[in-house]
Amino acid sequence: MNDLFGRARAAYDLLVARRSALFDLVLAVITTGVEIGQLFDGGTPVVVIPAAVIPVGVIPVVVTVLTGSALLLRRRAPLTVLVTACAGAAVLVPLGYSPGGAPVVVALASLADLRDRRVSVAALVPTALFLLLASISSLPVPVGAWALGSYLQTRRRYTRALEDRAATLERERAQLDQLAAQRERTAIARELHDIVAHSVTVMLIGVRGARDVLPTDPGVAAETLERVEVNAEQSLAELRRILGLLRTPDNGAQWRPQPSLGQLPELVSGYRTAGMPVQLEFTGEARPLAGGLELSAYRIVEEALTNVLKHTDPTRVTVTLHYGRTRLDVTVEDDGGGGGPAPSGAGHGILGMRERAAVTGGSLDARRTADGFVVTARLPVEDAGDAA
Repeated sequence: MNDLFGRARAAYDLLVARRSALFDLVLAVITTGVEIGQLFDGGTPVVVIPAAVIPVGVIPVVVTVLTGSALLLRRRAPLTVLVTACAGAAVLVPLGYSPGGAPVVVALASLADLRDRRVSVAALVPTALFLLLASISSLPVPVGAWALGSYLQTRRRYTRALEDRAATLERERAQLDQLAAQRERTAIARELHDIVAHSVTVMLIGVRGARDVLPTDPGVAAETLERVEVNAEQSLAELRRILGLLRTPDNGAQWRPQPSLGQLPELVSGYRTAGMPVQLEFTGEARPLAGGLELSAYRIVEEALTNVLKHTDPTRVTVTLHYGRTRLDVTVEDDGGGGGPAPSGAGHGILGMRERAAVTGGSLDARRTADGFVVTARLPVEDAGDAA
């Protein structure tokens, strides 16, 4: 059912993309049919040639079909199509036929719709005279066709101008909103500076006072330090609140501590609970690392496992952290059949992991294997002595 719906949707999208070509095809077919009907409305004449009398019923059909087919190019070369339509009518009149001029009228309206007004007016005069002198139609017919095409052009330009104006107003409103937000953030930043400066000053004075009275009156010193502690807690809470306001709407403030490698077992356990057969392995001598490096390694593992969960159905996933003397190697490997994201880095997940690795001065490799997909990050760490 889903496959059928997908095919129907694809067919509809193709139809929408080709609607202009389909409209031109239908218009050409209808115009050709009307013109052929007009030609044979009074019977099929013959042309007398020396030593022979040849029926020419096939000639107007061929000429009309060729003229009607030219209408398929009316958007690309409307002036050429108009000349072709007039030439076709000029061929049929001496043969004794009475063309209705439908291709000429459609071509003239198309020219007025798609080209500059001066060009269409210049083409209107000889076209109208030709139709009148050849007894194909009266003057109101070509003039009406030109007026219709001119109206369509004016209407289209008006609609396009309204759309452009709406888009411009939308961009201007977005820019004004951004400027207003920037002004507000600047004001908040000033407030933040004042709050931090005042709080640090108060704490510095309190600490100095507590140090001065500590030898003679420890109770007063303890009370002073307690007030400093309360003031510091309040200042920290206010600082976090204002920093939260300064964040973008799609990147809300996080009050919990940033994760570290010590929380990897909990992360892996969560994916295992979700049904992923994932195992966590440590090799080498585990040791505390810089907070930024541990955060990057944690996020790389988290993103890699998320990609496995989205794109594959593995029977085995292994997360390995190898603590070397000067490098931490993080590897996430699965046997999901290579259905992960393209290793070219087109996916936002792989790009994000590469950025995190680059921030620490390391590198990241993501590639398909014979059985699945592997992500390997190499993050430099400080020399810890001999390799484990």
